[in-house]
Amino acid sequence: MALLALAMLGLGFAAVPLYRMFCQVTGFGGTTMRSATGVAPGSVVGKLINVRFDANVSPNLPWSFAPEKKVERVAIGAREMAFFTATNLSDHPITGTATFNVTPELAGAYFTKIQCFCFTSQTLKPGETVRMPVIYYVDPAILRDKEAGKFNEITLSYTFFPDKSAVDSERAGG
Repeated sequence: MALLALAMLGLGFAAVPLYRMFCQVTGFGGTTMRSATGVAPGSVVGKLINVRFDANVSPNLPWSFAPEKKVERVAIGAREMAFFTATNLSDHPITGTATFNVTPELAGAYFTKIQCFCFTSQTLKPGETVRMPVIYYVDPAILRDKEAGKFNEITLSYTFFPDKSAVDSERAGG
């Protein structure tokens, strides 16, 4: 019984990372893909699709955060770049981390980010404003998916939160 209890405890701790890996591999829940090679597939399809950008900030983070363009019309398969702007509205440095998703959820499996500010935490000095790029493409395989191929718009949404590990480190004096 003790062995079973330890196994269940271990599974409980492993559930979150395993779920995150599952979502990253399958695009489940609107999780985007991440390019291992850093390049788009090279086959640009003639079809265009709208990519809408959404930006949110936790009430616990005194930042303003917004996309420079709310919508871009892009060619499927083409490497694209979008910019977001963030400003620290406080009088002290703050580190934030962004979570993201794609809607419709099924499109997450075909939306691939090559480079993104969301891959690492961002530290802004008091009053500092930064431009943060996202380099991405919509995989042409989306057109072979009977449901996803019907989409004419994909929304990429970000929410910035205070980085808990940075807050804990700052409190500890590190």
